[in-house]
Amino acid sequence: MEAFTYKRGQLFAEGVSVAELAKKFGTPLFVYSRSHIQEQYRSLIGALKELDPLICYSVKVNTSAAIINTLAKEGSGADVVSGGELYRAMKAGISAGRIAFAGVGKTTAEIEFALKSNILFFTVESEQELERISAVAKRLKKTARVALRVNPDVDPKTHKYISTGKKENKFGMDLNRALHNYALAARLPNIEIAGLHMHIGSQILDATPFAEAAMKVASVATELKKLYPTFRYLDIGGGIGIRYKPEQSPLLPATFAKAVVPILKPLGLKLVMEPGRNIVGNGGILVVEVQYVKQGPSKKFIIVDGAMNDLIRPALYEAHHEVIAVKQAKKKTRGDVVGPICESADFFALDRELPDVKQGDLLAVMSCGAYAMSMSSNYNSRPRAAEVMVSGKRAALVRRRERIEELVCGETIPMAW
Repeated sequence: MEAFTYKRGQLFAEGVSVAELAKKFGTPLFVYSRSHIQEQYRSLIGALKELDPLICYSVKVNTSAAIINTLAKEGSGADVVSGGELYRAMKAGISAGRIAFAGVGKTTAEIEFALKSNILFFTVESEQELERISAVAKRLKKTARVALRVNPDVDPKTHKYISTGKKENKFGMDLNRALHNYALAARLPNIEIAGLHMHIGSQILDATPFAEAAMKVASVATELKKLYPTFRYLDIGGGIGIRYKPEQSPLLPATFAKAVVPILKPLGLKLVMEPGRNIVGNGGILVVEVQYVKQGPSKKFIIVDGAMNDLIRPALYEAHHEVIAVKQAKKKTRGDVVGPICESADFFALDRELPDVKQGDLLAVMSCGAYAMSMSSNYNSRPRAAEVMVSGKRAALVRRRERIEELVCGETIPMAW
């Protein structure tokens, strides 16, 4: 569904005026569409129904408790990469038995927390991690279920910073090494071999790399299933891309399913997937207010109250986010949309055709449901933005704006020095 549309010249989030939300809750403001999130989840489940998948929402994408809870009520599990994300997921309503714990640098404390919580399985990235999990599990008298992460060496044709399945990436292990480590896992105490995991990258708009990766691991998974009676899960990660630019075509769940189901169905394994951006990316916007319009010698700058601390993707990845006016603009102008932070990388749009707005007008930065609030910071001592969730004609504040006093919480000045 299109979560954000114009009605009578005003931008609406489902059935709620975005301008009214900004008036009530202030800016910068993240606005999320609950219906969009639900429909994206249901669409993926429906496309893959032949495989009866366990969808484990990738919590790092957006850690909002309201979003996690929305997906928990849909039956989702969670993919987490830290003890903090595990805590968030469980607190928001996802049972530990539906949570997979990934990440290359799990600490002993995180492993203990996960084992005591009885998570579904650990995604294991190295021999040393496998040995640490075994040692902790033995000490706690627990059994640790593991799925080794293999690196299929497939180029997903995405940004180099979000490619994870090539041989030069830090994630996982090559197929030959993985077979050696499964044998190691079988010898280690308190380890149960539960499955195999892979993830080739993010924001992938073509189903071909997914099919190629699935083909590479299919024969390995078949062999492992024969060797280890407890081997029952195949986790194929996430990475299904969305539309950021009007000319882009998203990778539809039906297209994805058509490419991978014929490969995966004969394996007879329980499919696990870890989507995030595909579910929430286009279900969120960042609403900002124009503070100044500055005409420089060579270009125009639209200076807003949102900044790279709210949305770092343009600075980090040179990522494109559409910028539209909350009150539909009749005229266009060319320039940059920039924030108040003291960095040249503090921008949302560069040399772009934009709505011709004036001081006090509102802009919406689109596709901000993913990797926006979860990557935000207090750089330049800026409080984090508020978050609102909309459902039909109802809106609720799901995270209040951070207060300026909270910026110094936990800090002390050593008086004896």
